[in-house]
Amino acid sequence: MDTESIVYGCIKYLPLGSEDERKHGCMHNRKVLRDLPSADGWPFLCREMFSVPGADVFSGTYQTQVIHFGMSYRAVEYEWEQWVNKFESLLRDMYWANAIVHLETELAGRHTFVWESDSCHEPSDEPLRVRCEWSREGALA
Repeated sequence: MDTESIVYGCIKYLPLGSEDERKHGCMHNRKVLRDLPSADGWPFLCREMFSVPGADVFSGTYQTQVIHFGMSYRAVEYEWEQWVNKFESLLRDMYWANAIVHLETELAGRHTFVWESDSCHEPSDEPLRVRCEWSREGALA
């Protein structure tokens, strides 16, 4: 049986400014995710893996828009650089404050990747900063 990798996390956006500016940022993020391709072939990133709560406190958004995502893959860690490149391309098109990706693998342990913006990233081609934390459960052999 092939090894399975689990990828999950969230993208957080704290909208600031006028009510119209806040709505614009949240709606922009929804549109970017809706425009992702549907799952077919080898979908590193696809529309179905994302979930965006509603725009008000009663449907999941108090102040911060929290976009959840998750998917299981067949050994995605061997093509992790490609996955990260596609994820960063997505982030470049969105409004966000930080993003966290957890990668759980059977062979390489657990990794946490964190992207942070100084204030709020706006859609642009500016370089992104990532921090990786690695942990592995189990005893040393």
